[in-house]
Amino acid sequence: MHQILSTIISGKKYKIDYKATVDIALKEDACLQDLTTRLLISKKIQAQAEVLSKDNIIVCGLDIFTYCFHRIDRSLRITALKKDGDRIMSGQPIARIKGKAASILQGERVALNFLKRLSGIATTTHKMVSLIERYGVILLDTRKTLPGLRALEKYAVFIGGGKNHRFNLKDEILIKENHIFALGGIDKALEKIKQFKKPFEVEVKDFKEFQLALENRVPIILLDNFKIRDIKKAVLLNKGKARLEVSGNVTLKNIKKMAQTGVDYISVGAVTHSAPSADFSLLIKGKNG
Repeated sequence: MHQILSTIISGKKYKIDYKATVDIALKEDACLQDLTTRLLISKKIQAQAEVLSKDNIIVCGLDIFTYCFHRIDRSLRITALKKDGDRIMSGQPIARIKGKAASILQGERVALNFLKRLSGIATTTHKMVSLIERYGVILLDTRKTLPGLRALEKYAVFIGGGKNHRFNLKDEILIKENHIFALGGIDKALEKIKQFKKPFEVEVKDFKEFQLALENRVPIILLDNFKIRDIKKAVLLNKGKARLEVSGNVTLKNIKKMAQTGVDYISVGAVTHSAPSADFSLLIKGKNG
Protein backbone atom coordinates (compact mmCIF):
# COMPACT_ATOMS: atom_id res chain seq x y z
CA MET A 1 0.00 0.00 0.00
CA HIS A 2 1.25 3.49 -0.88
CA GLN A 3 1.81 4.94 2.60
CA ILE A 4 2.47 8.62 1.83
CA LEU A 5 0.19 10.93 -0.14
CA SER A 6 0.91 14.53 -1.16
CA THR A 7 -1.49 17.38 -1.83
CA ILE A 8 -1.11 18.74 -5.36
CA ILE A 9 -1.36 22.46 -4.53
CA SER A 10 0.50 22.88 -1.24
CA GLY A 11 2.71 19.80 -1.42
CA LYS A 12 1.84 18.76 2.16
CA LYS A 13 2.49 15.09 2.86
CA TYR A 14 0.24 12.72 4.80
CA LYS A 15 0.88 9.24 6.10
CA ILE A 16 -2.03 6.88 5.55
CA ASP A 17 -2.67 5.00 8.81
CA TYR A 18 -5.77 2.85 8.55
CA LYS A 19 -5.34 0.73 11.69
CA ALA A 20 -7.28 2.92 14.13
CA THR A 21 -10.12 3.25 11.59
CA VAL A 22 -10.30 -0.52 11.15
CA ASP A 23 -10.33 -1.07 14.90
CA ILE A 24 -13.30 1.30 15.26
CA ALA A 25 -15.16 -0.57 12.51
CA LEU A 26 -14.50 -3.99 14.06
CA LYS A 27 -15.67 -2.73 17.44
CA GLU A 28 -18.79 -1.24 15.86
CA ASP A 29 -19.69 -4.62 14.35
CA ALA A 30 -18.90 -6.48 17.61
CA CYS A 31 -17.06 -9.06 15.53
CA LEU A 32 -15.74 -11.10 18.43
CA GLN A 33 -19.23 -11.27 19.97
CA ASP A 34 -20.84 -12.67 16.82
CA LEU A 35 -23.72 -14.66 18.34
CA THR A 36 -24.50 -16.77 15.28
CA THR A 37 -20.92 -17.88 14.78
CA ARG A 38 -20.22 -18.46 18.48
CA LEU A 39 -23.29 -20.70 18.85
CA LEU A 40 -23.01 -22.67 15.62
CA ILE A 41 -19.41 -22.77 14.40
CA SER A 42 -16.78 -24.66 16.36
CA LYS A 43 -13.33 -23.04 16.52
CA LYS A 44 -11.95 -26.37 15.31
CA ILE A 45 -13.62 -26.08 11.91
CA GLN A 46 -11.14 -25.07 9.23
CA ALA A 47 -12.26 -23.57 5.92
CA GLN A 48 -11.10 -21.86 2.77
CA ALA A 49 -12.83 -18.90 1.16
CA GLU A 50 -12.50 -16.92 -2.05
CA VAL A 51 -13.32 -13.28 -2.73
CA LEU A 52 -14.73 -12.53 -6.18
CA SER A 53 -15.45 -9.23 -7.88
CA LYS A 54 -19.01 -8.90 -9.16
CA ASP A 55 -18.15 -5.83 -11.26
CA ASN A 56 -15.48 -4.61 -13.65
CA ILE A 57 -13.45 -2.44 -11.28
CA ILE A 58 -10.18 -0.92 -10.15
CA VAL A 59 -9.49 -2.74 -6.90
CA CYS A 60 -8.42 -0.76 -3.83
CA GLY A 61 -8.02 -1.57 -0.15
CA LEU A 62 -6.43 -5.02 -0.17
CA ASP A 63 -3.99 -4.28 2.67
CA ILE A 64 -6.89 -2.96 4.75
CA PHE A 65 -8.93 -6.04 3.87
CA THR A 66 -6.10 -8.26 5.12
CA TYR A 67 -5.62 -6.22 8.29
CA CYS A 68 -9.31 -6.58 9.18
CA PHE A 69 -8.99 -10.37 9.30
CA HIS A 70 -5.63 -10.40 11.05
CA ARG A 71 -6.99 -8.19 13.84
CA ILE A 72 -9.45 -10.98 14.50
CA ASP A 73 -7.13 -13.93 13.95
CA ARG A 74 -3.43 -13.69 13.07
CA SER A 75 -3.39 -17.35 12.08
CA LEU A 76 -5.60 -16.76 9.02
CA ARG A 77 -3.65 -17.20 5.79
CA ILE A 78 -4.70 -14.53 3.32
CA THR A 79 -3.39 -14.53 -0.23
CA ALA A 80 -3.99 -11.39 -2.29
CA LEU A 81 -4.15 -12.38 -5.97
CA LYS A 82 -4.10 -8.75 -7.11
CA LYS A 83 -2.73 -5.42 -5.92
CA ASP A 84 -4.31 -2.02 -5.44
CA GLY A 85 -4.82 -0.30 -8.79
CA ASP A 86 -5.26 -3.50 -10.80
CA ARG A 87 -8.14 -3.70 -13.25
CA ILE A 88 -10.44 -6.58 -12.26
CA MET A 89 -13.09 -8.17 -14.43
CA SER A 90 -16.43 -9.42 -13.11
CA GLY A 91 -16.12 -12.93 -11.68
CA GLN A 92 -12.38 -12.68 -11.20
CA PRO A 93 -10.97 -13.79 -7.81
CA ILE A 94 -8.91 -11.21 -5.93
CA ALA A 95 -8.07 -13.01 -2.67
CA ARG A 96 -8.17 -16.36 -0.89
CA ILE A 97 -8.43 -17.04 2.83
CA LYS A 98 -7.61 -20.21 4.75
CA GLY A 99 -8.05 -20.89 8.44
CA LYS A 100 -10.72 -20.99 11.11
CA ALA A 101 -14.18 -20.73 9.61
CA ALA A 102 -15.37 -18.75 12.64
CA SER A 103 -12.71 -16.09 12.15
CA ILE A 104 -13.55 -15.72 8.47
CA LEU A 105 -17.23 -15.25 9.27
CA GLN A 106 -16.54 -12.70 12.01
CA GLY A 107 -14.40 -10.44 9.83
CA GLU A 108 -16.19 -10.86 6.51
CA ARG A 109 -18.53 -7.86 6.53
CA VAL A 110 -16.14 -5.21 7.83
CA ALA A 111 -13.36 -6.32 5.48
CA LEU A 112 -15.68 -6.28 2.48
CA ASN A 113 -17.15 -2.91 3.43
CA PHE A 114 -13.74 -1.26 3.19
CA LEU A 115 -12.95 -3.08 -0.05
CA LYS A 116 -16.31 -2.12 -1.61
CA ARG A 117 -16.10 1.55 -0.65
CA LEU A 118 -12.51 2.15 -1.68
CA SER A 119 -12.73 0.14 -4.90
CA GLY A 120 -15.85 2.09 -5.86
CA ILE A 121 -14.06 5.41 -5.43
CA ALA A 122 -10.97 4.20 -7.30
CA THR A 123 -13.14 2.92 -10.15
CA THR A 124 -15.14 6.14 -10.50
CA THR A 125 -11.96 8.20 -10.37
CA HIS A 126 -10.32 6.02 -13.02
CA LYS A 127 -13.29 6.47 -15.38
CA MET A 128 -13.06 10.25 -15.12
CA VAL A 129 -9.26 10.37 -15.37
CA SER A 130 -9.40 8.22 -18.51
CA LEU A 131 -11.56 10.88 -20.17
CA ILE A 132 -9.31 13.87 -19.41
CA GLU A 133 -5.70 12.73 -19.10
CA ARG A 134 -4.98 13.16 -22.83
CA TYR A 135 -5.63 16.90 -22.41
CA GLY A 136 -3.07 17.28 -19.64
CA VAL A 137 -5.75 18.12 -17.06
CA ILE A 138 -5.43 16.87 -13.48
CA LEU A 139 -8.45 15.51 -11.60
CA LEU A 140 -8.56 16.67 -7.98
CA ASP A 141 -10.68 15.41 -5.11
CA THR A 142 -12.35 17.60 -2.45
CA ARG A 143 -13.10 17.52 1.28
CA LYS A 144 -16.53 16.00 0.57
CA THR A 145 -15.66 12.73 2.27
CA LEU A 146 -17.25 10.55 4.93
CA PRO A 147 -16.23 11.69 8.44
CA GLY A 148 -13.37 9.55 9.70
CA LEU A 149 -12.63 8.05 6.27
CA ARG A 150 -11.03 11.03 4.51
CA ALA A 151 -7.48 9.65 4.34
CA LEU A 152 -8.68 6.29 3.00
CA GLU A 153 -11.02 7.85 0.46
CA LYS A 154 -8.29 10.18 -0.76
CA TYR A 155 -5.99 7.17 -1.03
CA ALA A 156 -8.62 5.52 -3.25
CA VAL A 157 -8.69 8.64 -5.46
CA PHE A 158 -4.91 8.40 -5.79
CA ILE A 159 -5.15 4.70 -6.72
CA GLY A 160 -7.75 5.60 -9.38
CA GLY A 161 -5.34 8.06 -10.99
CA GLY A 162 -6.53 11.33 -9.43
CA LYS A 163 -4.63 13.75 -7.21
CA ASN A 164 -5.38 15.02 -3.73
CA HIS A 165 -6.35 18.68 -3.21
CA ARG A 166 -6.60 19.70 0.46
CA PHE A 167 -6.65 17.09 3.21
CA ASN A 168 -7.92 19.68 5.69
CA LEU A 169 -8.35 23.39 6.28
CA LYS A 170 -4.75 24.03 7.33
CA ASP A 171 -3.28 22.79 4.04
CA GLU A 172 -3.97 25.80 1.87
CA ILE A 173 -5.56 29.24 1.80
CA LEU A 174 -8.66 28.83 -0.35
CA ILE A 175 -10.95 31.86 -0.33
CA LYS A 176 -14.44 30.68 -1.18
CA GLU A 177 -17.78 32.36 -1.79
CA ASN A 178 -18.77 32.51 1.87
CA HIS A 179 -15.43 34.03 2.88
CA ILE A 180 -15.96 36.70 0.23
CA PHE A 181 -19.53 37.33 1.39
CA ALA A 182 -18.45 37.60 5.04
CA LEU A 183 -15.75 40.14 4.12
CA GLY A 184 -18.08 42.25 1.97
CA GLY A 185 -16.73 41.47 -1.49
CA ILE A 186 -13.87 39.88 -3.39
CA ASP A 187 -11.94 43.16 -3.59
CA LYS A 188 -11.82 43.36 0.19
CA ALA A 189 -10.87 39.69 0.46
CA LEU A 190 -7.98 40.15 -1.97
CA GLU A 191 -6.81 43.31 -0.26
CA LYS A 192 -6.72 41.56 3.10
CA ILE A 193 -5.02 38.34 1.99
CA LYS A 194 -2.13 40.28 0.40
CA GLN A 195 -1.00 41.35 3.88
CA PHE A 196 0.07 37.79 4.72
CA LYS A 197 2.26 37.13 1.65
CA LYS A 198 1.27 33.47 1.41
CA PRO A 199 0.23 31.40 -1.62
CA PHE A 200 -3.53 31.26 -2.02
CA GLU A 201 -6.41 30.29 -4.28
CA VAL A 202 -9.64 32.18 -4.88
CA GLU A 203 -13.04 30.89 -5.96
CA VAL A 204 -14.93 33.13 -8.38
CA LYS A 205 -18.57 32.90 -9.43
CA ASP A 206 -18.68 35.30 -12.39
CA PHE A 207 -16.49 37.26 -14.81
CA LYS A 208 -16.45 40.37 -12.64
CA GLU A 209 -14.80 38.44 -9.83
CA PHE A 210 -12.60 36.60 -12.34
CA GLN A 211 -11.28 39.89 -13.77
CA LEU A 212 -10.52 41.20 -10.28
CA ALA A 213 -8.64 37.99 -9.49
CA LEU A 214 -6.55 38.39 -12.67
CA GLU A 215 -5.82 42.07 -11.94
CA ASN A 216 -4.63 41.09 -8.45
CA ARG A 217 -2.40 38.32 -9.81
CA VAL A 218 -4.12 35.51 -7.94
CA PRO A 219 -1.96 32.41 -8.59
CA ILE A 220 -4.83 29.90 -8.72
CA ILE A 221 -8.40 30.77 -9.66
CA LEU A 222 -11.27 28.36 -9.11
CA LEU A 223 -14.12 28.78 -11.60
CA ASP A 224 -17.18 27.71 -9.64
CA ASN A 225 -20.14 26.38 -11.64
CA PHE A 226 -19.07 28.11 -14.88
CA LYS A 227 -20.74 26.88 -18.06
CA ILE A 228 -18.53 25.36 -20.75
CA ARG A 229 -18.67 28.47 -22.95
CA ASP A 230 -17.71 30.62 -19.97
CA ILE A 231 -14.80 28.35 -19.05
CA LYS A 232 -13.50 28.73 -22.61
CA LYS A 233 -13.80 32.50 -22.36
CA ALA A 234 -11.99 32.50 -19.01
CA VAL A 235 -9.11 30.47 -20.48
CA LEU A 236 -8.75 33.00 -23.32
CA LEU A 237 -8.81 35.98 -20.94
CA ASN A 238 -6.37 34.28 -18.58
CA LYS A 239 -3.63 33.88 -21.22
CA GLY A 240 -1.70 31.56 -18.91
CA LYS A 241 -1.40 34.11 -16.10
CA ALA A 242 -3.00 31.95 -13.40
CA ARG A 243 -3.61 28.27 -12.98
CA LEU A 244 -7.30 27.58 -13.51
CA GLU A 245 -9.41 25.06 -11.62
CA VAL A 246 -12.98 24.13 -12.51
CA SER A 247 -15.49 22.83 -10.00
CA GLY A 248 -19.24 22.29 -9.72
CA ASN A 249 -21.62 19.68 -11.15
CA VAL A 250 -18.86 17.69 -12.83
CA THR A 251 -20.07 14.36 -14.25
CA LEU A 252 -18.85 11.60 -16.55
CA LYS A 253 -20.94 13.21 -19.28
CA ASN A 254 -19.41 16.69 -19.17
CA ILE A 255 -15.89 16.27 -17.75
CA LYS A 256 -14.30 15.70 -21.17
CA LYS A 257 -15.72 18.96 -22.53
CA MET A 258 -14.42 20.78 -19.46
CA ALA A 259 -10.95 19.33 -19.99
CA GLN A 260 -10.94 20.36 -23.65
CA THR A 261 -11.23 24.04 -22.64
CA GLY A 262 -7.59 24.14 -21.51
CA VAL A 263 -7.94 24.46 -17.73
CA ASP A 264 -5.31 22.99 -15.39
CA TYR A 265 -7.45 21.19 -12.83
CA ILE A 266 -10.96 19.80 -12.46
CA SER A 267 -12.02 19.16 -8.86
CA VAL A 268 -14.76 16.59 -8.40
CA GLY A 269 -16.62 16.02 -5.15
CA ALA A 270 -18.62 13.19 -6.72
CA VAL A 271 -15.63 10.82 -6.82
CA THR A 272 -15.96 10.49 -3.05
CA HIS A 273 -19.45 11.60 -2.04
CA SER A 274 -21.36 9.83 -4.82
CA ALA A 275 -19.17 6.98 -6.07
CA PRO A 276 -21.15 3.71 -6.15
CA SER A 277 -19.55 0.97 -4.08
CA ALA A 278 -18.04 -1.96 -5.93
CA ASP A 279 -19.62 -5.35 -5.29
CA PHE A 280 -17.80 -8.43 -4.02
CA SER A 281 -18.76 -11.86 -2.75
CA LEU A 282 -16.87 -13.88 -0.18
CA LEU A 283 -17.75 -17.56 -0.46
CA ILE A 284 -16.58 -20.37 1.78
CA LYS A 285 -15.68 -23.08 -0.68
CA GLY A 286 -15.24 -25.91 1.75
CA LYS A 287 -13.27 -27.25 4.67
CA ASN A 288 -9.53 -27.02 4.63
CA GLY A 289 -7.89 -30.07 6.17
